[in-house]
Amino acid sequence: MGCPIEGVCAKGAGSTLLTQLKTGKLEKIIDAASSSLRKIPLTIKIRMGYHDRKQQWNAHDIVNRCCSASSSTSRDSLNAGWLGKVAAITLHGRTRAQRYSRLADWEYIDECGKIAKTVSNSAVPLIGNGDVYTFEDYNAHVESGNVATCMIGRGAIIKPWLFQEIKEQRHIDVSSSERLEYFAEFCKYGIEHWGSDAIGVEKTRTFLCEWMSYTHRYVPVGLLEHPSVQKMHLRPQRYFGRDDMETLLASDKVEDWIKVSEMFLGKPKDNWTFVPKHKSNSYVAINSNTVTSWEEVDAQG
Repeated sequence: MGCPIEGVCAKGAGSTLLTQLKTGKLEKIIDAASSSLRKIPLTIKIRMGYHDRKQQWNAHDIVNRCCSASSSTSRDSLNAGWLGKVAAITLHGRTRAQRYSRLADWEYIDECGKIAKTVSNSAVPLIGNGDVYTFEDYNAHVESGNVATCMIGRGAIIKPWLFQEIKEQRHIDVSSSERLEYFAEFCKYGIEHWGSDAIGVEKTRTFLCEWMSYTHRYVPVGLLEHPSVQKMHLRPQRYFGRDDMETLLASDKVEDWIKVSEMFLGKPKDNWTFVPKHKSNSYVAINSNTVTSWEEVDAQG
């Protein structure tokens, strides 16, 4: 129920299901899925709600139902519980209307985590999702004990080593050569999966360039100076890297991403083109060059 994409929601799937709490449709899906999975745990992912108005957010209602034993004979009642059918809940701290814009609302995530913890007696953990980009982000979100852990999406696409940073509780300064090793490994897997013919190579190139539409956001931690702290929703200021490759990897130009791809896949055909699916529309209006404090970011974001 987390997907906000138009084509998915228009078919009544994805985040549109968040609007179906009173119709019984959600309960039927959870019943069918939990019955089919049998001994395999069923987890669900939701957003705060479909619409932006806080009065219309209903994630807390869904969390409450997933953590409650049945207290009503009516299958369509809001009081009917789903305890035992849902093993865990992941909550993305944005509405469907927000897509990926603005900061995730971790206060609301924590409130829902408290509901899950209290109502289910910690039997149904709530997993928080949204804007986890550093180990400090992770620590702050799990500190209260209401959120069991974090699901990480774009943060790990930009920084695949993020999980290691969380485990070791430190920032890791990844060099340009080390970042190229990630791309090399990706291309190896791509060719193994799609094939080494022209179609397989170009398929691999397309997904590599799609990935670089995220990885170019990374600012090497060795270049950051206090009080600069990198945040995923802030467009980084332009910089010169410690070597030419580091500067190239920071480019937001498609032609530079293709240039990097040629290092592993050779030159593309003359008629090959690439348009990224995911534009950087999730950045806030201000950028890291204008920020003096993160209180300012929270106020404007």
